[in-house]
Amino acid sequence: MKKSNTRIVEFVSYFFILLFCYAGISKVLDFENFRTQILESSLLNGFSQFLPFMIIIAEFLIAGLLCYRKTRTIGLIGSFILMLIFTGYIALLLSTSKNLPCSCGGILEKMSWNQHLYFNVGCVVLTIIALGLDLKYSRSAD
Repeated sequence: MKKSNTRIVEFVSYFFILLFCYAGISKVLDFENFRTQILESSLLNGFSQFLPFMIIIAEFLIAGLLCYRKTRTIGLIGSFILMLIFTGYIALLLSTSKNLPCSCGGILEKMSWNQHLYFNVGCVVLTIIALGLDLKYSRSAD
């Protein structure tokens, strides 16, 4: 992989490691609030008992996968899927709900829902770019 492309993939990976670790730690430290907000979401009724645990586990697992070159591609795919799910959830909330509970933590909690949607769309685009570069150049190196 070209050095500049490697740097882009590494930068995006480090960004998501920080993002998912920060988000996961924020949720763990304020778990009851996070759990309550998930329980209050009408869109998540059937999943609200186990979903808070699954989100935190997924965030830490993906962050761990992104730490190592051998598992980075899987981590980028996981980042893409998780951010796509979060983005779809926010878009659905914005289009259907009047009462919008915020289950995000820390700095992200300060964003409006529209800002959060734009941030997530940007994250999805970043994962697509990094994944495309990673797949393109890691295959040519094999």
